[in-house]
Amino acid sequence: MLSEATRRLIRERLDAEVGRIDKDAPWRVALTYPSPYATGMSSLGYQRIYRSLQDLPGVAAERVFLPDGGDRSGATIDGVVSYESRRQLGEFPLVAFSVAYELELPGLLRLLGSADIPTLRTERSARHPLVMVGGPITFSNPLPLAPFVDVMVIGDGEGVIEPVVGVIQAASDRAGALAELARLEHVFVPAHHGSTVPAAAQCDSRWLPAHSAIRTPHTELKDMFLIEAERGCGRRCAYCVMRRGRGRGMRLVPRKDIVGRVPDSARRVGLVGAAVSDHPDITAIVRELSAPGRQIGLSSLRPDRLDGELLEALRGAGYRTLTTALDGASARVRESAGRPVDEDRLLRATERARALGFSRLKLYLMLGLPGEIDADVDECVRLVGELSKLLPVSLGIAPFCAKRHTPFDGQPYAGVQVVSQRLERLRRGLSGRADVRATSAKWAWVEYVLAQGAEAEGRATVEAVMAGGRFSDFKRSFGRLGHDPNASG
Repeated sequence: MLSEATRRLIRERLDAEVGRIDKDAPWRVALTYPSPYATGMSSLGYQRIYRSLQDLPGVAAERVFLPDGGDRSGATIDGVVSYESRRQLGEFPLVAFSVAYELELPGLLRLLGSADIPTLRTERSARHPLVMVGGPITFSNPLPLAPFVDVMVIGDGEGVIEPVVGVIQAASDRAGALAELARLEHVFVPAHHGSTVPAAAQCDSRWLPAHSAIRTPHTELKDMFLIEAERGCGRRCAYCVMRRGRGRGMRLVPRKDIVGRVPDSARRVGLVGAAVSDHPDITAIVRELSAPGRQIGLSSLRPDRLDGELLEALRGAGYRTLTTALDGASARVRESAGRPVDEDRLLRATERARALGFSRLKLYLMLGLPGEIDADVDECVRLVGELSKLLPVSLGIAPFCAKRHTPFDGQPYAGVQVVSQRLERLRRGLSGRADVRATSAKWAWVEYVLAQGAEAEGRATVEAVMAGGRFSDFKRSFGRLGHDPNASG
């Protein structure tokens, strides 16, 4: 039974949306995000597939999200329905999940459980929906999802999702649909392919740029119109699945196509991509978009691109905080990760930002990269301390998790205790000089196990979620497979 509070919340969110594509069609897809609404509607990939499905004749997409708070450990969820018609997941012929990263797997399992859809694909019958997954996780390692998913779109979804839906619509039965889907390029059907994942799709440039279909104040980005400036990356960072290689590179969106797609009513615009500041026209794009008084945000600013002209353009576009990535704790570690940073250049850029009126410097850092030792952390303390003399510094820290299909694939997790100790060393060294915030070393280990794991780790996740979804539950379930959160090799 859907509570009145949930009904009211959905109505409020729908009333606040701008750009929603209202469509009535005989064949409906539950486009599902395994995190709450605020996160799902901030995902440009999710919005891009929403638009693709709405463009298909005779097909309509209805959005489903994990209820607010449902991503917390031990949370129970109820009232899971689509925003458009209040249908439950089990009423759709196709439940299509967009999964960004490994820690969204528990949310997917909770959503299936709430709809009485068997968690394991082998236990579903003709009366159950087909369960599909796409999204960023498919570029790295989708195998932990294989026990639960009937079909996966690997890589870019544009140009692949359309024939997939066509096959499912035309199929007379479940088995026939899966057999036909297994013949499509870039489509992974575990029942037919086993553990052999096909190559990731790279969509044709004619599909670019992806941009928001819906704007809403009820997201993490609050009414921001998102649009791609580029897709892929031309760099070779050793930890990143979007790095240049395996046929991938950086595909630029021309300046006129970016500017021309932004609606006049959009007062806040977010330029999205793995390396937005590498776009050769980025300064001109920021200036042109901000000229009518818009605020502009960039998803990725590289330290070596922070020249005076770009900083001036960003300040004119409403920037108050300069955000960039330091990545590794020391010059040596950054060099080994393929992300060298010229410290003098970063110091000069920060000094210039202060002169322009920026009020804060925000740096992102990974702890636990291969080869890191305490002396590297001490070097980070020194550099951040120097930067803090120029601008107040916020330091956002994430433990390093090795991903498949990167040069660092197979590198061990540094260990919960080691990461926690180095974080404490950093906090002590920067006490009074920088605001240090970090994601959990424990949950980063869970992410790491899934990132490097396969079907067995996926099944262990079911056990952990059913036990309550706490870290202790994952530690116990993964421990039966030989994983130790404090093993570093």
